[in-house]
Amino acid sequence: MSKLVAPQMVINSRMIYFGWIPADPAAVVALAPDGLSAMENGQVFMNQYVVDSEDQTNGFGAYSLTYIGPDLEGRPAPDGETPGRWWTHYFNSNADMRAYASERGVPASSGKTTIEISGDTLVATTESDGVPVIRTTAKVGSPGSIVARGQLHYITQVGSDMVSGIYPYIADLVDPFEVTKLEFLEPDHSVYALRPADPLQFVWGFYSPTASFAYPGGEEVIS
Repeated sequence: MSKLVAPQMVINSRMIYFGWIPADPAAVVALAPDGLSAMENGQVFMNQYVVDSEDQTNGFGAYSLTYIGPDLEGRPAPDGETPGRWWTHYFNSNADMRAYASERGVPASSGKTTIEISGDTLVATTESDGVPVIRTTAKVGSPGSIVARGQLHYITQVGSDMVSGIYPYIADLVDPFEVTKLEFLEPDHSVYALRPADPLQFVWGFYSPTASFAYPGGEEVIS
């Protein structure tokens, strides 16, 4: 296999992506590195998704991924509204993709994500090194007329440099959509610091069976 180079394209992934207020905002705020500031309320984002076939990517091959971290103050996406984001955990099933992401400052580690739907109930489970650590339960409908499109902004650290990446996406959204339960299953795992408040304070989110995006987009070193 030739070396993976940016950008990479992914089409028609099955994706549940949403945000919440954490149980311990101060612990989440502390996860942002020097030079970046998490939102005061510690707002967390998480994306659980599955790419079922190598035909859905131009180079990565099939994989599953859960990534998670705090939304940032003062570093919005190009729309000026969607917060920039910092990855604290990145559980990826594909070794080649983990290497590609790690070169770009992503905290990639071995993991697996499954998404199962029975009737109108979706269950997404994230494993870290074979151990289930996060489970999301949601009520989902069918794709309708709602299409999400735009660009997201993720920041990573490569050596002493902060690197800004812009990631375009387009996704058909199901309606209705409701996260009914979010469980962090391993108190001894570092990702437990991002667990939700009880009761769950849902901020935003969607499920799409056809989410497509470029990975990464324009990258530049930022001050």
